[in-house]
Amino acid sequence: MARFAFVLACALALLSSSVASGAIVEHSFNVNNLTVTRLCKEQSITVVNGSYPGPTIRVREGDTLVVHVFNQSPYNITIHWHGIFQLLSAWADGPAYVTQCPILPGHKYTYRFNITGQEGTLWWHAHVSGLRATVHGALIIHPKAGRSFPFPKPYKEIPIILGEWWNGNVVDIENEGLATGIAPNISNAYSINGLPGDLYDCSQNQTYQVKVVKGKTYLLRIINAALNNQLFYKIANHNMTVVATEAAYTTPYITDVVVVTPGQTTDVLITANQHTGSYYMAATPYMSSNINFDNTTTRGIIVYENSTSSSPIMPALPNPGDTPTAHKFNTNITGLAGGPQWVPVPTNVDEHMFVTVGVNLELCPVNATCQGPLNNRLSASMNNESFQLPTNLSMMQAQVYNVSGIYTTDFPDQPAVKFDYTDSNISFDLSMIYAPKSTKVKMLKFNSTVEIVLQNTAFLAIENHPIHLHGFNFHVLAQGFGNYDPVNDPKKFNLINPQIRNTIGVPIGGWAVIRFTANNPGMWFMHCHLDVHLPWGLGMVFEVENGPAPWVLPPPPADLPQC
Repeated sequence: MARFAFVLACALALLSSSVASGAIVEHSFNVNNLTVTRLCKEQSITVVNGSYPGPTIRVREGDTLVVHVFNQSPYNITIHWHGIFQLLSAWADGPAYVTQCPILPGHKYTYRFNITGQEGTLWWHAHVSGLRATVHGALIIHPKAGRSFPFPKPYKEIPIILGEWWNGNVVDIENEGLATGIAPNISNAYSINGLPGDLYDCSQNQTYQVKVVKGKTYLLRIINAALNNQLFYKIANHNMTVVATEAAYTTPYITDVVVVTPGQTTDVLITANQHTGSYYMAATPYMSSNINFDNTTTRGIIVYENSTSSSPIMPALPNPGDTPTAHKFNTNITGLAGGPQWVPVPTNVDEHMFVTVGVNLELCPVNATCQGPLNNRLSASMNNESFQLPTNLSMMQAQVYNVSGIYTTDFPDQPAVKFDYTDSNISFDLSMIYAPKSTKVKMLKFNSTVEIVLQNTAFLAIENHPIHLHGFNFHVLAQGFGNYDPVNDPKKFNLINPQIRNTIGVPIGGWAVIRFTANNPGMWFMHCHLDVHLPWGLGMVFEVENGPAPWVLPPPPADLPQC
């Protein structure tokens, strides 16, 4: 009880001080279609305010952000503020049919929330179908006025948004895949800040460039906005120092390569300390499984002031299947214990969960033709429950108004059957690869601490799955390959200075252990951040109960969209 009271008092003090001291930062998002030329052809894409990527939002910790979204596109839309805690503002989180119904074409909705206890790089993106391929932008949170970074102030800050490009309408491509039961077409290119770079056709003049001054240090805010691919990122002849991941400071870590999974952000410092000239930055996929993927490379150019070089130096890039390099990077990041906004690891665990993640099959409907394995549809699940979103009411509206029939509260804490999760011999085990569709949540008491073992499986293909948790950061206690060992692997837990994230790339054929405190009432989505797997059902929802006042989910805003 004493621990609960202390944590609650700290949270209340943090929230009240942020609300009292911050400014109100207001933006308008006009969502519409824009015709652009990429890879030799014109393409109509959905964007915000006529730009791709969309506008960068800059706030300070403690500010209140107000964004008026006007949907002038032909598609339903929501905006998710990826990584924002949304303390007592769950109605602003944005996942369609979880916390709100979509904003219909011709309609509007205002997102309003406070930025509390976070500093660094996050981002915003559409949370309906594949629209986040082009509807996205950076969300940069600076320290409060008078406070500084826990590292030397950089000369300049530069957002680096890594994206994915299709020669086609991303909504139509996704729908075609869902209709046929197979994976949608792979992308045609990657991009840096919306530009594919000069390795692609017709793209010599569509290469991102940034000018630097020799001797100066720059803060690159790297965001992986790609839909389906993890990416390696390198700069020729330059080391990078990682100083933050997902708006959480890290112990400085020097590296020549950064690995970012879809949804993740990484802040790095680079110093322009090489000979005056020009140097390529490049991003190329890390694909750990034997499936079809876009095996191309995007690149931009760092140009030193007064450089006359016309031939930039290219970095040596890892091979797409270089799991040792990816794992080394992902396991060498540690949190900056005692630094700004640091939160110690909670030690008393109230809820233990073991959650399997993987690809499954769904039986082909009668009188339909399916092109997936065994003439069925591809599907996906957590604990063999393939998540299905409701369509006539958001789950949080059902929670607040006590509407039955929208979801059930029996998401399992562990899979119904224990098996050799990463044995490739189970890939087409017909007794296990079919997962039922359901809309199930896991109930959590307010302020309970939850520990989850995320275990990849070998169904159909052994993959790496990036798992994103809405509404909370979590500590990454450990990660490894094979099946999680409940006896020996807890001995590897970092309880002193683990990295803090909101998105974790669960290693290929492996596992990761995360821990978080459910200190915010509402409905919080946990799902795979590969766009191809989300509509297949790789997700679940936590329903966090109300706590003592004021930790009570407020009523929905008057302008909340209706289904």
